[in-house]
Amino acid sequence: MTKKASGSNDKKPADKKAGGKGTAKTDETSDKKGKGGGLKPATSVNVRHILCEKQSRALEALQKLQEGQRFDKVAQEYSEDKAKAGGSLGWQVRGSMVGPFQEAAFALQPSTVDKPIVSPLVKTQFGYHIIMVEGRK
Repeated sequence: MTKKASGSNDKKPADKKAGGKGTAKTDETSDKKGKGGGLKPATSVNVRHILCEKQSRALEALQKLQEGQRFDKVAQEYSEDKAKAGGSLGWQVRGSMVGPFQEAAFALQPSTVDKPIVSPLVKTQFGYHIIMVEGRK
């Protein structure tokens, strides 16, 4: 019986669990790298947006963009906020934007105003936004 007791001590199930947890952490880390979709982590983005109070007006603006119009021209025509100068908000850091807007901005690939990659409509307490990112750092 003494041998069985020492045999079970050698196995130490707690060690196996710890080893399993260590492996899981490594897997989680590699998963996070894979979810980036090629985007490097950024702490700030150079962002433009079009803000409309009404969803119908925001959808009209989105349609114009999809037809190939320049982002800055559509922003001047449709945006209802102080960023009427082409919709530029400049460089914004994480934490300086409202939640849904920030999530969308940091998920976008950088693009140019003449060929913008835009977000779908993003609803915040301010209205409906169409967002594009010109740079990340």
